[in-house]
Amino acid sequence: MKLVVGLGNPGRQYENTRHNIGFMVIDDLLETTDLISTTTKFNANITDARLDGEKVLFVKPLTYMNLSGEAVRPILDWYKIDIKDMVVIYDDLDLPLGKLRFREKGSAGGHNGIKSMIQHLGTEEFKRIRIGIDRPEYASIIDHVLTKFSSEEKEVINESIQKAALAIKDWISGTEFKMLMNKYH
Repeated sequence: MKLVVGLGNPGRQYENTRHNIGFMVIDDLLETTDLISTTTKFNANITDARLDGEKVLFVKPLTYMNLSGEAVRPILDWYKIDIKDMVVIYDDLDLPLGKLRFREKGSAGGHNGIKSMIQHLGTEEFKRIRIGIDRPEYASIIDHVLTKFSSEEKEVINESIQKAALAIKDWISGTEFKMLMNKYH
């Protein structure tokens, strides 16, 4: 079983904001996947699905970004999923708009959602896909991450969301994560 976690904030006011890019990738994946069921438990939306014969849980924590680990830890424990079978998707201010980066471990790099994940998982060793949202030129970081993409940016972001979804599908189908790094960077 695989676990795919998209980080973001719940609520209509946060839909399609920069900070919710993880949720957007999950939504894209769910459009082309054989869904079995969706439930809300462990303070997360959990969709049970099949992809290429593999059981996959697609998760959107409802704890708000800064507490994401509080939702993910109990899901790993309840479903007995090994941390090596999990990937987390989230936004990154330090990457150019739409740029994808893959990592198998590392620090939080100032991202509060990842800080929470590391704290609750007790390790920095978990797979991640970061999607660049650019650093703001004049706005505060909080204002920037909670704004929606401009119409010009949407084209770039939609392409990145689709690439991230393809990479996740490849990983679920058995492609080693290191291979994805080379293929989708």
